[in-house]
Amino acid sequence: MSEKKQKHSRATNAWQEARVIVWGYRKRLALGMVLMVVNRGAGFVLPGSSKFLVDNILIPSGLPPETKTHYLYLLGAAVLAATFVQAITSFALSQVLGVAAQRAITEMRKSVQQHILRLPTSFFDSKKTGELVSRIMTDAEGIRNLVGTGLVQLTGGLLTAVVALGVLFYLNWQMTSATIVVLSVFGGCMAYAFNKLRPLFRERGEINAQVTGRLTESLGGIRVVKGYTSERREDIVFAKGVHKLFRNVAAAVTGVSAIGAVTTALIGLIGVLMITMGGRAVIAATMSEGDFFMYIFFVGMVVLPLVQIASIGTQISEAFAGLDRIREIRTQATEDVTDRDRRALDHVEGHIQFENVCFEYDEGLPVLKDVSFDAKAGMTTALVGSSGSGKSTLLGLVMAYHRPSKGAIFVDGQDLNELKLRPYRSHLGLVLQDNFLFDGTIAENIAFSKPNASLEEIKKVSVIAHCDEFVSRFEHGYETVVGERGVKLSGGQRQRIAIARAILSDAQILILDEATSSLDSESEALIQDGLNRLRAGRTTFVIAHRLSTVRSADQILVLEGGKIVESGTHDELLVLNGRYRELYDKQYKLESNRFINPGEEFPPEVA
Repeated sequence: MSEKKQKHSRATNAWQEARVIVWGYRKRLALGMVLMVVNRGAGFVLPGSSKFLVDNILIPSGLPPETKTHYLYLLGAAVLAATFVQAITSFALSQVLGVAAQRAITEMRKSVQQHILRLPTSFFDSKKTGELVSRIMTDAEGIRNLVGTGLVQLTGGLLTAVVALGVLFYLNWQMTSATIVVLSVFGGCMAYAFNKLRPLFRERGEINAQVTGRLTESLGGIRVVKGYTSERREDIVFAKGVHKLFRNVAAAVTGVSAIGAVTTALIGLIGVLMITMGGRAVIAATMSEGDFFMYIFFVGMVVLPLVQIASIGTQISEAFAGLDRIREIRTQATEDVTDRDRRALDHVEGHIQFENVCFEYDEGLPVLKDVSFDAKAGMTTALVGSSGSGKSTLLGLVMAYHRPSKGAIFVDGQDLNELKLRPYRSHLGLVLQDNFLFDGTIAENIAFSKPNASLEEIKKVSVIAHCDEFVSRFEHGYETVVGERGVKLSGGQRQRIAIARAILSDAQILILDEATSSLDSESEALIQDGLNRLRAGRTTFVIAHRLSTVRSADQILVLEGGKIVESGTHDELLVLNGRYRELYDKQYKLESNRFINPGEEFPPEVA
């Protein structure tokens, strides 16, 4: 698609988004329009009274001073009343539309956040967290210029300018015609400027999202940054980003300043026209002094709204750029959309079958190749193999984070691709490599899998996961705040909380991806008993580099290069003297030709 067509498509999409938003707040906007009309109408009283003041009060010499004073008081009272009406309607406008704008921003943020959370996992693999945060929080801000006073002020400015122009034509059509020529040139310059500014605003949002994303990563990984003394490197990356943002902002400021300069020139040209043409008209007696005085006021009522329109137009242009970016996100199909025609699986026994499953993240680069196995309900299946062999990808398919490129996965005899994701995932319990904890209390993190769990339930699963051993040492116990990503806890403590969270979920299918990797041998031995009890009666998938943790599995799948090269129990695989035996011997540093009897116990681990 050509760049011109892309711009047109984006503009069309932004207009569609804007129409939906405006229509949703049509009642408040309609009330705002009424208030605006009253406000602008009251604003005509002061300039309109100028002709009467000059021609009927100040200049006439036949009126007695008492009568002139009486008229002055009446005129002053009328102007004062109109001023109060303006003040009240201005306040009402800010309340009616200002609150509406904030509500619209809030609703938009909620809508975008809900949409993003329901996008497939593959979407997040290619997006930075900070970039998505910027989409939710920053891009939605521009709505204030559509639902808030911006759009109404734009309409009000145009209305004021049109009415004022009508008055100007009535007072002196020759001078007004010349003024319109100047205004037409100004309008052309404005249209050109907005056409140039809008891409800058769009690019600014993208740059800001990128900078925010990288900053979020560097702050989130501050221990890695400091560990590798990479502060200076991150400084440079951030500096490049903010300087790119600066150049964009500088270009936008230059454009806005150019609009301001054109506006100033416009005011000067119109002033020259009024001095020359208006002055000649007064000298020639084709205009009264009051007409000329009134003309000056009403020219201001044309020029000032146009200046405001320039400012508001820039803001609305920026709002449309934000809507462009938001719409890009909202056009992504969510898992809920893809689930509409699928059926729910309310009860899960846990029988999982893979039949000739292939999967690839990038086209032409398969990660899993013709994987087939049968994990009966209640069976524990362990996955072993070297790094990059496809173990985590296989678990990702079990959790329905990804869909097979070829083949099929069956859950209790039903094709997983035909089942709704959320009901199915509600039967999963997870302990993943990244034991993510939220910045809340220990109790809240354990209860994340069951929000309505009682403290007694939390403590019960904590005993099984051996969390109570360290929680009891904290001053605030289960109300201890763990910090962002659980930074205040050790790796082993975070892992135990993740295990407790999985136990509390009481799920039928358990996913244990290196569930004991952050534990020492003593802690692992304690928790292994809890995990064994947890696995009883549940279908469990285990990834573990410590082979001692998988020897009790009902079946072990050995993956290499995305294929299952061996399968069987621990004893059966040792007898085969194949790849599993190689991994075993390498881990425990045994001679490759030593034979271990199937019933022999594991030797002690080598530190």
